[in-house]
Amino acid sequence: MRAVPVQHAREDRPPDLVAALARARSPERPGPDTPAGGAVRAWPGPPVPFPKAGPADLDLRLLLRLSLAASDESGRLRPAPSAGALHPVDTELTVGAGCSLPPGRYGYDPLRHRVHRLDRQPPGTPPGVTAELSVTARRTVSHYGHRARPLLLLDTGHAAAALYLAARALGVSEPEVRMDGRAESPLTAVHIPPPDGRGPARPADSACVPDPSQGPPTPAELLARRSAPPPLPGAPSQDALRAVLATAARAGTGDLRWCAAVGPPRPGLVEPALDGATLRPCAAGDARPTLAAWAAGQAWIADAGAVLLAHGCPADADAPHIRRAHLRAGFAVHLAHLTARRHGLAARPVGSWQQADLGAALGAAPGRDWVVHALALGTRPADEENTT
Repeated sequence: MRAVPVQHAREDRPPDLVAALARARSPERPGPDTPAGGAVRAWPGPPVPFPKAGPADLDLRLLLRLSLAASDESGRLRPAPSAGALHPVDTELTVGAGCSLPPGRYGYDPLRHRVHRLDRQPPGTPPGVTAELSVTARRTVSHYGHRARPLLLLDTGHAAAALYLAARALGVSEPEVRMDGRAESPLTAVHIPPPDGRGPARPADSACVPDPSQGPPTPAELLARRSAPPPLPGAPSQDALRAVLATAARAGTGDLRWCAAVGPPRPGLVEPALDGATLRPCAAGDARPTLAAWAAGQAWIADAGAVLLAHGCPADADAPHIRRAHLRAGFAVHLAHLTARRHGLAARPVGSWQQADLGAALGAAPGRDWVVHALALGTRPADEENTT
C-alpha cells in the first residue's frame, strides 16, 4: 500500500508571495511571539538508523552529519545557519542505487539524525540521493511574523548550499542544485550522485556551481562553520574581500548583483572589477550606518569591518523570481561564508531587511534594486565565534 503523503499546513502555502515580500520590506514591526510548534516535522513511522556505508556507496549518514544534522539535542548547532536559530527547513530524501540506505523515500530528522521510511522509490529514480527541501513556516513566523517569508527562502538556500558543500567534501564532483523558483514546495532540490559517477548526466541547461575560494571543503571545515557574534570590527584585507565577493558573485549569478560596504579610510561601496582581479568603487560614503537601520535596527552593523550585499529582486518581481533570487542569495552567502573563514575572517549572515531600497538610496529609480541578503565581515579570530 502506498504511504499517505505528509501534508503541509495551510500556513506553509502563502496565497501571495509578492504581497508578503512587500509587507516584509515595510517598516511594520512584528507582533508578539507565537508558539513555534515542533522543532522537526513529525514524520510517520518508526525512526531508522543509517546502515554502514559500503566502499562504493554514498554515505548518507556522513553527508547529513556534515550538512543538516543538529550537534546537540537543542537543535541549535547545525552547520546551516538559520534566522533566529529556528531551522524551518524540512528534508525528504529520494534514495536510489549506490547509497548507504536502501532505495526509497525517507523523511530526515536532524535532531536525532535518523530517517523515517515514507514509501518505495518512484519509478525512474536515478542512482544517488535527491534531497527535496521545503519549510514549516510556523517555526520562523513564530518570532518574525510577517517578516518570515524571505527568511524562509534564504534559510532554504543556506540548507541547499550545506548539502552541496557536504557532497563536495565527500568527493562528489557533480552535485546538481535546482533553484529555479518555479515550485512552492519543495522549494529546491539537490541531487547527489554516488561517488563512482553512476548518476545521470548533468542537463545541458544546468549551471555548474563553483566551489568557494581555494577549492572543495574538508569535513572539519564544515563542522567548524559558525556565525560569529557581534560586534565584528576590523576591515578585511583587499585580497580577502575580493575573494569573498568573487565567491558570492560566481555562486549567485542571474537575478542578483553583489557589492560590499566598507568603512574608512575610503568608505563606500565596492564591487568586482571586470577583470575579476581587483575591486572598483561603485558609490562613495559610508553605507554601514544606513544598513544598520535597514537591518531591523541592528546597530552593530554600522561598525562591522565590511558588509557583503546581495541586491536585486525589484518590487514588481513575480513569485518565481522572488523565490529564485532569495534561494540563490542564501546559497551564495553560504559559500561566501566558507571563503571568509578561509581568509581568517569572522562572518555573520544578515537576512532581515526593511525599506532597504539600495538603488533609490544611490539615486536610481525606486523599487528596482533591494537588498536581499548580506554577510557581515570582521577580523575577529574564528575561535571566538558563537553557536548560532
